[in-house]
Amino acid sequence: MVHADSSNFKADVTKEEAYKQVLEQAELLLDGQRNWVWYALSCFVSESRGYKESNTANLTSLLWHAYKSLPSPSRDVNWAGFYVLDHLAKEQLILGPFQGKVACQTIKFGRGVCGTAAAKKETMLVEDVEEFPGHIACDGDSRSEIVVPIIVDGKTVAIIDVDCAVVNGFDAVDKSALEDLAALIGKACDW
Repeated sequence: MVHADSSNFKADVTKEEAYKQVLEQAELLLDGQRNWVWYALSCFVSESRGYKESNTANLTSLLWHAYKSLPSPSRDVNWAGFYVLDHLAKEQLILGPFQGKVACQTIKFGRGVCGTAAAKKETMLVEDVEEFPGHIACDGDSRSEIVVPIIVDGKTVAIIDVDCAVVNGFDAVDKSALEDLAALIGKACDW
């Protein structure tokens, strides 16, 4: 059974171990839960009001606690969350669950790091956001960013977005683990 303790990480955890725990706990959190977020569904389908899980909210919390358990630069993550496909607008993302400062509510495909990842359907690992043409600075403290699209049936349905307050905050370990998480949540949810 999933418990709040799943977001506790040992004091000397390595990045690889933290991501392993995130992926293991994500599988447990996603088991039997198909909804990516209950409040969006409840707006359209009254029967959905009984949902108690929000997959993207729980995964955001899990990631946030993992980053905060690690040394710098991972500890310097200042925003982590999801943007999801806005079904009311063509090729646009809308803000989903996150941890960090308030953020942009909508992002068009092709705009900024998030929109570029969504349009290209590929991970964007940006070492210095000030060097990225068209970067959208929702939080001026962000210096690096990784965005991983969640692809279902060849279509971007959401993205995982993580910002760091230092340059070069992410590496190949982050990329691989977040891509695994994106694949897992892509299969586990009804988008």
